[in-house]
Amino acid sequence: MPDHPASLASRPLLFRLVPLLVAAGLLLGANGVAMTVIAVRGRLNGLSDTTIGLFGSAYYAGFILGVLVTPILIQRVGHIRVFSALAALSAIAVLLLLLTTPGLSWAGLRFVSGIAFCGTAMVLESWLNALSSNAERGRILSIYRIVDLGAVTGGQFLLPAFGAGGFEILVVIGLVFCAALIPVSLAREGNPPVSDTRRINYFSIWVISPVAAVGCLTIGLTNGAFRTVGPVYAEGVGLDADGLALLISLWVIAGAIFQFPLGWASDRIDRRYVLILATLGAGLSCLFLSGVTMEAAIFLGAFLFGGFALPLYSLSAAHANDHAGPGQYVELAAGLTMFFALGAMVGPLIASAVMDRFGPTAFFVYTGGLHLAFVAFVGLRLFVRGAAPASHRGRFVWLLRTSPAIFRLASSQKGQDKPDRE
Repeated sequence: MPDHPASLASRPLLFRLVPLLVAAGLLLGANGVAMTVIAVRGRLNGLSDTTIGLFGSAYYAGFILGVLVTPILIQRVGHIRVFSALAALSAIAVLLLLLTTPGLSWAGLRFVSGIAFCGTAMVLESWLNALSSNAERGRILSIYRIVDLGAVTGGQFLLPAFGAGGFEILVVIGLVFCAALIPVSLAREGNPPVSDTRRINYFSIWVISPVAAVGCLTIGLTNGAFRTVGPVYAEGVGLDADGLALLISLWVIAGAIFQFPLGWASDRIDRRYVLILATLGAGLSCLFLSGVTMEAAIFLGAFLFGGFALPLYSLSAAHANDHAGPGQYVELAAGLTMFFALGAMVGPLIASAVMDRFGPTAFFVYTGGLHLAFVAFVGLRLFVRGAAPASHRGRFVWLLRTSPAIFRLASSQKGQDKPDRE
């Protein structure tokens, strides 16, 4: 059966997208709750904060490897087989936690999970891009963002429903990973065309935008650390499973809400001023969280922290795009994702070591300090380089930190890989 028969291409786009979006929701939800559960289970098993931080670092080390090897696998065997293999590997890595002793073996399993999640996300996002015309990409990206937001926030509430200490929650996560195989395997779509891969010149990313490179690295050091060891902070300040689920959900939802006013402002003035404002807000929110212990105050601080911190990746990418030339946009997006992953690989280890030494609230002293240092760096860059001309500034696009392939959904391929400037 050919990959793209005319009868399939003529079907309404929504029907062609539904299997991929269902698979994406299952994948994103399962991965999101797994990150939370594994940190909590590590604490319940008496592991040190530093060891739990190692789990987060191992996950992002696997993510980096996934960025490098997934395009090669897709070229060899196609999207469907790669997705099926890696989704199954995600389930295996989670279920093996029940059969292994907590400690370094868990770090190895998190490394495998990082490879698998990055790979499955790259498959789905490149597949969605292949099905999209230039006029449809913005709408599809919006739907995908809603799926991501709903799956990650909703998935957190599996934790209070099943508890973190028993076998049930890990079995449920494994089942959800396996369920993601069903819509992709039974979809009428064949393998989409394989995109060309490019070698990324990371020095050129720095030349295009030092602010974006340092920004994505800083975001990895802070937001990446919060996502993997934030549950340890929550347990340390006395939050139960319901409180932890609400904490993570508020953080994610606020990030979605704040994207719009910050993005709107960055389209109209030098984006670096908006970056300074958002980073300063994130830093001050962290310092607020470092000094409070009441639940209501913690939830308020988490909401403000997510609101200011989560848009920083998209703001950094938009600023870099303003200074990029034709043909550089997709390579730039992949490079910035790698800078984020490098920071996220190191961040959990540093943050957890700080928490081990000074207590859970020290986590936000660490993240607040890094945000304020980035404010100083951006301020210095204002004197080194002028703003991008208004005629060259593109429209702000809310990007997901799932894989480098997501950037293609936010691009309009009209003869070159140039961002959508509608």
